[in-house]
Amino acid sequence: MIKDVVGSKNYNVWLAMLKRLVPYGRTHRLSVVVASMLQVAYEIAQEKEESNAKATKLSSIFESANQQDEENGIEPLLKITEQFFKDARVGFKRVNRKGMGYSIAEEAVYQFLNWDAMPWES
Repeated sequence: MIKDVVGSKNYNVWLAMLKRLVPYGRTHRLSVVVASMLQVAYEIAQEKEESNAKATKLSSIFESANQQDEENGIEPLLKITEQFFKDARVGFKRVNRKGMGYSIAEEAVYQFLNWDAMPWES
């Protein structure tokens, strides 16, 4: 769905970035990169939502996630984020040194949801 909204050119550049960065990249850095892709997709969806049904749906997914909508939650946004990694053919699930699993996709969604959070400005 994001590809249809942001365009093939943008989406393919993002996939190429993920292919290069993910295999050896640090999660705390990768999650911010992916969150920035989500932020751009959200802005483009908002710009196009009046004339594009897919943009309207995508914008709605972002809004629900931003509002932590209990009915829809962040699950739809997480699925979209996981699809980024699947389309790039790179893994998003990892295991830390303690043997605990985690997801770069989940971390990216968290970074997106806290995009404007600047604790030092409070």
